[in-house]
Amino acid sequence: MKAINYSIVLCGLTVLMTACGGGDRNKETVAPAEKPIVKLASVRSESVDQLQVYSATVEGDIKNNIAPSTPIRIDRILVEVGDNVSKGQKLVQMDESNLRQLELQIKNQEVQFNRIDELYKVGGVSKAEWDNTNMSLEVNRTAYSNLLTNTQLKSPIDGVVTERNYDNGDIYSAGRPVLVVQSIAPAKLIINVSEQYYSKVKLKDAVTVELDAYPGVRFDGTVHLIHPTIDAATHTFPVEVRVQNADRKLRPGMFARVTLNLGTESHVVVPDISVVKRVGSGDRFVYVYDNGIVHYCKVELGQRLGDRYELISGVPDNAQVVIAGQNKLIDGTEVEVSK
Repeated sequence: MKAINYSIVLCGLTVLMTACGGGDRNKETVAPAEKPIVKLASVRSESVDQLQVYSATVEGDIKNNIAPSTPIRIDRILVEVGDNVSKGQKLVQMDESNLRQLELQIKNQEVQFNRIDELYKVGGVSKAEWDNTNMSLEVNRTAYSNLLTNTQLKSPIDGVVTERNYDNGDIYSAGRPVLVVQSIAPAKLIINVSEQYYSKVKLKDAVTVELDAYPGVRFDGTVHLIHPTIDAATHTFPVEVRVQNADRKLRPGMFARVTLNLGTESHVVVPDISVVKRVGSGDRFVYVYDNGIVHYCKVELGQRLGDRYELISGVPDNAQVVIAGQNKLIDGTEVEVSK
């Protein structure tokens, strides 16, 4: 009988404890989530130079192919690649056999003409015979002058030898010049500019040129020529830039970056740490703060300005942007601002 009473007591205690426990769970409350803490920076519009950078290859201002007009054996090449040459300097001596033969022929004709001329003065020959002899002599003199030009190849400009395609004793054949001479002071660079900037590029605009060959050195240049047509396939137009290159540091074939200033525009500038890349895409965005809430704003980046970015669009003027704590944010998140 006592065992039964103990069981009843134990069951009663168990029910009582269960009832109390259930009451406590019903009274539990969820603690409010903490707001992410962010740091802000105020941003505003600034006048930004619109700098565009283009790749180019250095060229000579003038490029001359040195070659005779007909196939002929090369006697001697008098210069090497890299040599500086002057206008009128003889660069290549071609075979002179034909030149010597023509020179002898002209000497014989001169003797004959002198005899005809004396006879003509005393009426010994007709005017027609005198004219024919004189014309034949003048034709050969002209041919000699042309042959001399093609036998002794001279430089038409002050410049540098940039290419040599033959050796002594080779037979020149049309297709490749014997030598190439380029004038490199000034040097020339051709850049292809987007048609949207056609009205902004002006003759004599200043440019800067940088080369991998001279790290950290900038060369000053100017816009020398603007081509008048737009390429229909690329929607670009060629612009010729000149660098005076008095010290001849710029050499044909060097890779260069040309920076062209297309004026100034007013754009919002933000710290680079405020710009976040969206995972899985190339999109960039900035969180803009407004009355305790941050909003996701997709932005279009312009130039990098040291530790800041120019924004073409996306953030209003005089806004506050998040520069720390972005990893806990989504669009519309309530935040607490770090003091």
